[in-house]
Amino acid sequence: MRPSPSWCDGGRHLTVEVIRRCLLIGNSRWHWAEQQADSWQFCHSSPDPLKLQALEMPVLAWAAVGPMPTEVVLDPTSRLRLKDVPLKQMPPWLGIDRALAAWGALKRAKTCELLADGLLVADAGTVLSLTRVTAEGEFAGGQLVGGFSLQLQAMAQGAQKLIDPGFGSISSEPFPITTADAMRRGSIQALTGMLREAQRETKLPLWLCGGDAPILEKELMQHGLDIVHHPNLALEGMVDVLGRINRAPSL
Repeated sequence: MRPSPSWCDGGRHLTVEVIRRCLLIGNSRWHWAEQQADSWQFCHSSPDPLKLQALEMPVLAWAAVGPMPTEVVLDPTSRLRLKDVPLKQMPPWLGIDRALAAWGALKRAKTCELLADGLLVADAGTVLSLTRVTAEGEFAGGQLVGGFSLQLQAMAQGAQKLIDPGFGSISSEPFPITTADAMRRGSIQALTGMLREAQRETKLPLWLCGGDAPILEKELMQHGLDIVHHPNLALEGMVDVLGRINRAPSL
């Protein structure tokens, strides 16, 4: 618990708000959902076991696809598993992050009446996962490809004379001159080409989330794709799942 910044005059009564937190441990970042009253806020950080140790209340729920912290023991009874996500026809090997993002998109598409034939969900993180969901709420396969930074790292590690240029501005030139610009342009072209081809084949709306989503959205909109950019689909899906199993109010 932490106090709100306002005190009552006279009796100096301090109002205390209980902050509930959910944590999704990703491959390279940690993703947080924080609830105060009926409002949820989302943030993303580098892995930080010290922050986890300093919490005055344990996390309400957590899930993991990335490395588990060794310094902190998370309550196993609070862990969300694939069976907790009500998406149909999920194979047992499906990543919980993909399932949560797909469920989050599915629920919002139904609310907005954007689910006539199904949808595609692209979670652009360390790995870009593309998941197809039917209008009946069934998992219908997908694709996986290295994310933007991972592609740059792979080129630098696999080719002797290439150096990882890092995450920087992407040249608008289709055939850049410098090696760094060529690596970035080629990587983003590979990602957007995958998504464009998937939408061309399926004619389904594309829901986009994840850390690389803003740069992908900018590139894809130049080609007139039907895109819904929803940055925190996996975390919103987690909150929705919690609401279904009565651990917290859903969004």
